Amino acid sequence: MTRAKVGVAIITLALLLYFWFTLQRAWIMLSDPSLVAKGIGLALVALPLVGAWTVLRELLFGAQTERLAGILEREGGLPPDTLPRTPGGRIVRAAADEEFEKYRREADAAPDDWRSWFRLSCAYDAAGDRKRARSSMRQAIGMERTDRHTDTEASS
Repeated sequence: MTRAKVGVAIITLALLLYFWFTLQRAWIMLSDPSLVAKGIGLALVALPLVGAWTVLRELLFGAQTERLAGILEREGGLPPDTLPRTPGGRIVRAAADEEFEKYRREADAAPDDWRSWFRLSCAYDAAGDRKRARSSMRQAIGMERTDRHTDTEASS
């Protein structure tokens, strides 16, 4: 298990513990005769539900991203990690920006290929644009899912 996965497991367990304690407090508040306490209790019930949904969504995103990376790795299509780094380990921004253009052109040339969107996502991430990296990865995940369902229906 990688270090990142151990970290995710620890954070997830901590959140589950937090949710458990929050739900216990919510039950206490809901049992109180005061309407204000009941209102706070309802809010305390909603908080863990929203948190659990968010955690689940992020875990699924990570699993789907890892699955696509595995496919690309088997195909030999993962972008190489050859960008220069600072002594602190961060990617040199100018090099990432230069490399980004290559993957942007690839995605423009093959807009229906999830692989190009996956690589574009990696380029956005290396360039420090996390919002566009996640958006591009969601695009890749959706396109791959559509391709997989289309292939399944065609073989049936």
